[in-house]
Amino acid sequence: MAPGPLCGPADVRWPPVVSAFRLTATDGEARAGTVETAHGPIPTPAFMPVGTKATVKTLHPDEVRGLGGNVILGNAYHLHFRPGEDVVEELGGIHAFSGWDGPVLTDSGGFQVFSLRDTILALDDDGVAFRSVYDGSEERFTPEGVAEIQRRLGSDIAMCLDVCLPASASRSELERAARLTTLWAARQAGAPRAPGQLRFGISQGGTDRELRRRSLEEIAALPFEGHALGGLAVGESREEMLECVEWAAPLLPADLPRYFMGIGDPVGILEVIARGVDMFDCVLPTRTARTGSALTWDGRLNLRNARFARDARPLGEGCGCPACGRFTRAYVRHLVTQDEILGLRLLSLHNLWFVLDLTARARAAIERGTFLAFRQEALARLAQAPEEEP
Repeated sequence: MAPGPLCGPADVRWPPVVSAFRLTATDGEARAGTVETAHGPIPTPAFMPVGTKATVKTLHPDEVRGLGGNVILGNAYHLHFRPGEDVVEELGGIHAFSGWDGPVLTDSGGFQVFSLRDTILALDDDGVAFRSVYDGSEERFTPEGVAEIQRRLGSDIAMCLDVCLPASASRSELERAARLTTLWAARQAGAPRAPGQLRFGISQGGTDRELRRRSLEEIAALPFEGHALGGLAVGESREEMLECVEWAAPLLPADLPRYFMGIGDPVGILEVIARGVDMFDCVLPTRTARTGSALTWDGRLNLRNARFARDARPLGEGCGCPACGRFTRAYVRHLVTQDEILGLRLLSLHNLWFVLDLTARARAAIERGTFLAFRQEALARLAQAPEEEP
């Protein structure tokens, strides 16, 4: 007998989804398109710089836009606690509050709750109770509550509350996570939202084919404007992760955007694009910058290394970012070793440029029908570059 649904029978008849996504080109499984939002279009493939607390760390919104950023990611967990969605709403919503006039995607905060597993007090069909990472106070997230937080924040894309577990989770834990994620998604699908706000569902199930497939089917049956692969890049091997994306992504609706949550290294970006993913995010570019390292075609450079003390080259040869147009590796190293804020800013500008430019080049290659050759050349070049630990 075939296994039953993860969350019980679905007897609700949902209205048809009006797609905000326009697919413009394909090359193999790779896709180029546009997600239309209330604050402008998002060309895809799209890397989303992470602005967890309504800011991309160290950067002005105009700088992010100048680097090629079209959408930033904020986090409902952190914004709920500091400064509070009531404050953000009172001051005009997340766009007016942060000074960013482009699209904003807000995560539900589910990843934060479940990555801080020691803070969880209770998990049940209604939601999850936990202690705030800020002051230890008891809090409870439900699908309706998270939807309300994101409605008041006024983001353009709101993610559903999900249960995200590490790769070490048992099959029974993964099955429960997938069941709760679907149960919660069905409730959040009908919750009030901000005007023009899109809502994305999230599938779970780890790399387990049966659980992931069932989760995908159940989430895809709900009226969402986009779909995410959650519960990956959480400790499994890169090979396992990419194998899962390869067979799972094509199971998502072809006429809606596909989002891989939490990848941002150059190789990973190319690989998920090749498997049909449209959107992705990661803290890696800015976090790597704050360790004093630069992402380049010559590998990941640790600017604290003494070998850069007299290096007159830019961070990246031929790079068009604001840092490389004016400053040398030697100068950036000086700033980093002296704990000067400008060093972190220059590295953040450079690293974000690198991943945004790589993504834009991938899109252009898809539109030309040359993505396979572009990917092979880029991967070969990256494979030759040694990485230095931060």
